[in-house]
Amino acid sequence: MKRVAMKVAYLGSGFSGSQAQPGLRTVESQVLSDIGKVLKTDDPGLSFSSRTDKGVNALGNAIAFRSGMDDLLVLTKALNSVSDGVFYRSFCEIGEDFNIRHASRRIYRYVLDGEGVDMGRAEECCRLFEGEHDFLRFCRYDGKPTTLRIDRISCMRSDGRVVLEFDARYYLWNMIRRVSSAIEAVGKGTRELSDVQSALDGKDVQFGVGRPDALTLQDVQYDMLRFQDADPRGIASRKRDRVMEESLRLEFYKSLRRCGRHEQP
Repeated sequence: MKRVAMKVAYLGSGFSGSQAQPGLRTVESQVLSDIGKVLKTDDPGLSFSSRTDKGVNALGNAIAFRSGMDDLLVLTKALNSVSDGVFYRSFCEIGEDFNIRHASRRIYRYVLDGEGVDMGRAEECCRLFEGEHDFLRFCRYDGKPTTLRIDRISCMRSDGRVVLEFDARYYLWNMIRRVSSAIEAVGKGTRELSDVQSALDGKDVQFGVGRPDALTLQDVQYDMLRFQDADPRGIASRKRDRVMEESLRLEFYKSLRRCGRHEQP
């Protein structure tokens, strides 16, 4: 019996979050179903590195579980063949005492509507959040310590949007969505940098919570592990189907927007 770590990807709109919830389809319930079909077990000792809320996407969340199958390349291919909505991207063997939650860093990306955003102000706001701070005013408090360190926040324009990338070992509940909302407010001039500093200093200043589907867990990284890529053929056809589905959806909304301008679609 081996203990395995895998990187998984999923679109958040298809799930009610990552953690198991009675009567709801979650990433955890889908993964357990996939493992059960392939390994014929109801209790693989599944654990997740990072929790994602309803609507939040992931390209590289990490999971750990026990496997009776020795060939992990074949295992990932089998999981990809039975899964509905979860993509198993890479794998490695880990020790029995390895805690998948103890990552070296977690990389998140948040996408803002770029209209009206002053990049200079947005970037200056990013610098305020870097380093160690008490993020009590930028989280949904759940009793955990609120002082932590953000190593880096990058801010760039891309196709009319502003893309924020966060680098830290861990984050608080709703933290990135609240920080991103504050950066957007400062960038659009509806809030001042002094408001953000006041919130970091403990003053009760609220900036709102950004939409969940704009947030993606890009990667969970471990300096001590080396993941091997899964066989790309295992997910190639599923990716093609999803890309086609999303392109058709996008074309529909583009046509709808043109109709709103009294033009022929």
